[in-house]
Amino acid sequence: MAIVTTAHAGEQAGCLVGFAAQCSIDPPLLMVWLSRHNRTTRVARQASGLLVHFPSAGDRALAELFGSGSGDTLDKFSLCRWESGPGGHPLLTDCSRWVAGRILQRLETGDHIGHLLELFDGACGPWDGQLGFQSVRDLEPGHAP
Repeated sequence: MAIVTTAHAGEQAGCLVGFAAQCSIDPPLLMVWLSRHNRTTRVARQASGLLVHFPSAGDRALAELFGSGSGDTLDKFSLCRWESGPGGHPLLTDCSRWVAGRILQRLETGDHIGHLLELFDGACGPWDGQLGFQSVRDLEPGHAP
């Protein structure tokens, strides 16, 4: 699982995502798919980039915040620690592993929109294993399907 954050024109958004894949080593490219039903996708349509955070196994509460709440009705960023990160996008300070990427292309792919990212920054801090789908499968999405 990953948590994607973005910002555009003073508006911030973030969501939990289950679909992401490295798709090139040189140049470093990552594809991240966002549900077309959530607020993060609406903000990302105009944004220049995304931050992709890789929560560890102990970060279920953070994943629940970004996966079960809708940014349409909840200010997720008021409920977690963050700072302005690369490109002015929200950087979740409790998530020590992340990458930042410029959006090169958006692809319509069924009920998700793929965002092809050219990675330009990142960090890898302490790690107790990736937060996997089985740890969050009981979460109800914060938006209507």
